[in-house]
Amino acid sequence: MARGFNLRGGGLWPAGSFATAAALARKQGRGVTVVIPARNEAATVESVVAPLVSTHGTARGSGLVDEVVVVDDASTDSTARVAEQAGARVHRLSRSVGKGFAMTEGAVIANGEFVIFLDADVVDMEPAWIPQLLGPLLLDDDVALVKPFYERPLDGRPAGGGRVTELAARPILSLLFRDLADVLQPLAGETAARRATILEVGIEPDYGAELGLLIDVARRHGASSIAQVDLGRRTHRNRPLNELGAMSRDVLRVALDRAGVLTAIKTQPLRL
Repeated sequence: MARGFNLRGGGLWPAGSFATAAALARKQGRGVTVVIPARNEAATVESVVAPLVSTHGTARGSGLVDEVVVVDDASTDSTARVAEQAGARVHRLSRSVGKGFAMTEGAVIANGEFVIFLDADVVDMEPAWIPQLLGPLLLDDDVALVKPFYERPLDGRPAGGGRVTELAARPILSLLFRDLADVLQPLAGETAARRATILEVGIEPDYGAELGLLIDVARRHGASSIAQVDLGRRTHRNRPLNELGAMSRDVLRVALDRAGVLTAIKTQPLRL
């Protein structure tokens, strides 16, 4: 596929569909903020921030990204210092309130019309992800949310990552939200939207943030407003099983709540 804007938004976009020069031409002076929620990610946050600042920052490079904001969720390590040294604007939270709340804080303080969320634990972030995530929004006003899909390595193997996605999120969507069953990576931390859309629908405060945002945007703007873009390969710090259990619980809670099932369970009389 040509590296430009040849198709309408929505649907699936192969890798390389959106080039930086084409995205910059369509940006037309509108601001772009990259928000990176982070808690105790000193080991990897620089690898996410530095390529953005050096390649897309306002002082150097193309200027596609206008600011990079790291929301430090009360880290107990040097995440904030490392992020600042790498060139990010750091917003510190005084106490840990969860990933979704950190994402909301980032959207609130963002200066850009468009907000791109990136995870802080990724070890192979590519600057080409930025035009790819931003492209459908610039191309089509009917696109409200952009989600990526990619290969997920696990423990040195080329595939096998995304365990909560495959064991919880996608089965839940196929059962309760069938119009979203084709979303390949519903829990991906890489997400792009208009800032106004994020503030309009809100974000869940915990690990249910991505799934809640996906469902809420689809309900308000329709499932056809969700675009998916191929980012190739994404490697991040794989979490231990006990942390995955907590994530799965948050994902399940949000899904049951949005489906009205959680409320029904709470209101059912106890039968002995």
